[in-house]
Amino acid sequence: MSAHDHGVDQTPQSAASDWWIYRGTGRPLHDVRLADQLPPPPPWRRFRGEPPPGPETLPVDDYEAERRLGAEFHLTAEDVDPREIDMVNASLFLRRPLLVTGKPGSGKSALAYRVSRELRLGRVLRWSVTSRTTLQSGQYEYDAIGRAQAAATSYAAARRAETNGSTDVEEPAIGDFIRLGPLGTAFLPTRTPRVLLIDELDKSDADLPNDLLSIFEDAEFGIPELERIRAHTSTVRVFTSDRNGSATLTDGRVACAAFPVIIITSNGEREFPAAFLRRCLRLEMREPDANQLAAMVANHMLDQDGVHSDRLIREFVARSAELDGLPADKLLEAVYLATSGAFRENGQSWPRLLDALWRRLSLAP
Repeated sequence: MSAHDHGVDQTPQSAASDWWIYRGTGRPLHDVRLADQLPPPPPWRRFRGEPPPGPETLPVDDYEAERRLGAEFHLTAEDVDPREIDMVNASLFLRRPLLVTGKPGSGKSALAYRVSRELRLGRVLRWSVTSRTTLQSGQYEYDAIGRAQAAATSYAAARRAETNGSTDVEEPAIGDFIRLGPLGTAFLPTRTPRVLLIDELDKSDADLPNDLLSIFEDAEFGIPELERIRAHTSTVRVFTSDRNGSATLTDGRVACAAFPVIIITSNGEREFPAAFLRRCLRLEMREPDANQLAAMVANHMLDQDGVHSDRLIREFVARSAELDGLPADKLLEAVYLATSGAFRENGQSWPRLLDALWRRLSLAP
């Protein structure tokens, strides 16, 4: 049985629009280079960062996209919500963050990985927000204690060298103690935009959304520890949040050239300031329908013969409607258990397993 036979009404899909670059299927577009396809930014969204000379190599995805999206590509253009494609492409064209809301498990975070894989934008920079997250923690971290310890070690080595008649001891470089966070790395000057996932912003404290306004508008920020020494050290090599990544900063500032593709997720647990909302485009993710659920199962190469998944998808859709929504990953877990041998026709344990997996998110009765 195909996904279209599960008895769920399908929303009619509009024909592909000529202006779309992102198509929503997650299939890598090998004939598309985003930097060449995008029109110039609006005049008010042009930024002054200068990419370094030479060829540009984006950090490769470190398995995270495959883990979240699966290794196969079964989502078709007919299964993709055209509202999603409109808003992602509008975000690309306007160089604006995209605020994605929806119920838990509706695929908000996965959208960032789908955009990155389809447009071949490399590893997604993920900034997971908690109540203790600050703007600076997303921009950079400075290990002042580590530098002080290294300086003390260097000073002791210098004293020993003087005793031995040598002066060949170097001061530890300040850049060795600065690491850009996901936000700071995303705003480095590159020709091709990076994808930044700001995950679950509604968990932040009250100030963070307003604190983000400046970098969303100016697309640059300074690092005071480097700005103070720019008169005698104008360029400094620092670490980035990419594995083994580094970048050279000039005059202690990070200034982007290509505004990053920013996906901000929210479970709708709080209201954001009006000034913040004005600077974002907004998309509400719908819960995946039967076709999208079937594609998700196939992408993860679960139950390729459809022995269990067809039935489970029908049951999942019905149970989700009863409980006002269930995370889609709970369907994947059920299919995996079924194909691993937990399912037995008329077995007593299987209904108990489904009841445990497919239950209301809230602990309230």
